[in-house]
Amino acid sequence: MNYDLLIIGGGINGTAIARDAAGRGLSVLLCERDDLANHTSSASTKLIHGGLRYLEYYEFNLVRHALKEREVMLRAAPHIIWPMRFVLPYDKGLRPAWMLRTGLFLYDHIGGRELLPGSKSLKLDKAPHKGVLESRFKTGFEYSDCWVEDARLVVLYALDAANRGADIRTRTEVLTVKPTGEGYTAEIKQNGKTETVTTTGVVNAAGPWVDAVLGKIKTTKNEQSLRLVTGSHIVTKKLFDGDHAYLFQNADNRVIFAIPYEHNYTLIGTTDKPYDLADGPVKISQEEIEYLCDAASEYFENDITPADVVWDYAGVRPLYDDKAVDASAVTRDYKLNVEEYAKGAPFLSVYGGKITTSRKLGEHAMDQLKEYYDYKTGDWTETALLPGGDLINADFELFFTDMHKRYRAMNTDLLRRLCHAYGTRITLLLGDGTSQPELGQHFGAGLYELEAKYLINHEWATSSDDILWRRSKLGLHMSDSEKAAFTDWFNAHTA
Repeated sequence: MNYDLLIIGGGINGTAIARDAAGRGLSVLLCERDDLANHTSSASTKLIHGGLRYLEYYEFNLVRHALKEREVMLRAAPHIIWPMRFVLPYDKGLRPAWMLRTGLFLYDHIGGRELLPGSKSLKLDKAPHKGVLESRFKTGFEYSDCWVEDARLVVLYALDAANRGADIRTRTEVLTVKPTGEGYTAEIKQNGKTETVTTTGVVNAAGPWVDAVLGKIKTTKNEQSLRLVTGSHIVTKKLFDGDHAYLFQNADNRVIFAIPYEHNYTLIGTTDKPYDLADGPVKISQEEIEYLCDAASEYFENDITPADVVWDYAGVRPLYDDKAVDASAVTRDYKLNVEEYAKGAPFLSVYGGKITTSRKLGEHAMDQLKEYYDYKTGDWTETALLPGGDLINADFELFFTDMHKRYRAMNTDLLRRLCHAYGTRITLLLGDGTSQPELGQHFGAGLYELEAKYLINHEWATSSDDILWRRSKLGLHMSDSEKAAFTDWFNAHTA
């Protein structure tokens, strides 16, 4: 079969490009070796943000573009992205107060902020911070960014791409890519079956494996290069009440976040540790666990230890290597490189990038490829909503109130979670008519058979882990026996 564009990689960058390309009328095939968001894109700090600390490295363009995208993304998917206030305690031993105020002033004004409230000073010696933070912290600052369900954003990009005609294939490995007279021939393998496809162009969005994909077609060393950095996170039982998050400075000039997570937990991260693919599967080290515990304990009144960690995760950030000595200082901006291994046939490789600027990266990729294709439309994603995001006035609470009236017999907490996960697509799951839909078998933590079947049939879920840890984070709330029972059901249902 012939396609206009073969995209290798089903993370945030690959799916964003697939969505944009399909919307321009291109025939698109996206191949992901594992699951959507299987690696880096589900292992983030789960923020849509400008990157306040990047101002220290004079990354003004990156911060400005990210801040603009923050509100574009908030409008596009208000069910999985929502505002969050961040509290930055002032520590007399670290960055001076004038520097923090200046940074926040820039943060408020260089990105054309419209929807989110600006920064302000605040007292930390009263509720809700008193008793949570150490008593030595008297003042601080508060500013806005956004939270995102990262893996669900990837799925929504893929859903939108598929709705516009893209062929999305997970568990599909691209074995070879070879130039031909008019483009490229690729051998792909899915479910043990091998297939050959042809394509006019290729996008290499394989993240940490972008160089490995290049090696399938290019034998000389690539001039562009990656800097692989492990970002690890820990999850503890809830350490504080409220919807706000904290940003803590460390003596090593790094920062960490402490964020409300999954209602009953606190997410703490991240680290910046050099990584090599030869190191094997990425995982958090004991050193990183202790680092995050110690860094957080410098601020929280009640210290945390590795024994308090109930879950952890780690991902490899494939950063563009700008030769910075410190991994924390490596640019978070992206680079796109277009080459021709067949005359008039583009091969675009993606280096770096971040969740916040993924939509813009997709648009930029289309700009890089426009001389090779006849697009049916120009730039379109800036004002387009993502599947399920068409809430009236982007107002989630209004939407939830309407759904609560429609499905009035359902458990309120369950319905709220489903509204957040699926937005207006919830009617595809629950139907339009009954106030108490037939949910089927309950596996635990509010996961029912009806939702699991929806995820299998509509969202490319091919394993129990796809559902428990990427389509949702319900695995965090379930017992080992519940997870095992669900895995047995899944395997039997999909056999």
